[in-house]
Amino acid sequence: MNNTTYSPKEGEIERKWYVIDAADKSLGRVATEAAKLLRGKHKPTFTPNEDVGDFVIIINCKDAVLTGNKLDQKVYRHHSGYIGGMREISARVMMEKTPEKAMYLAVKGMLPHNKLGNKMVKKLRVYAGNEHENAAQKPEVWEVK
Repeated sequence: MNNTTYSPKEGEIERKWYVIDAADKSLGRVATEAAKLLRGKHKPTFTPNEDVGDFVIIINCKDAVLTGNKLDQKVYRHHSGYIGGMREISARVMMEKTPEKAMYLAVKGMLPHNKLGNKMVKKLRVYAGNEHENAAQKPEVWEVK
């Protein structure tokens, strides 16, 4: 009996492309599905310490919905590292100006916060509108439940 755990090699990993349409769907629901696909949790060969995930394209981010009072109460913060360098932007302003950044930050926050997560987030493409420039990869449509 072989007691070794199967671990996929880099050449054995088969990566697909998926398109997720965020129109009229909750931003968080779309982000969780994208994070699941990027990590590879939908595959039987999922390994937590390796990048076995697929490529994800998210379109129509401008039409994603924030539920409750999040548009007015949620605040995105980042710091430059200098004194007084705290920058704040409300979710309403973020969704009006750069909705793709709001989606990107939501997905990135759901991935591991290490080198592996940085590698995974590079397979994410986010677009505010309906058009994307990855048609040559023949992406499959992934339906958010």
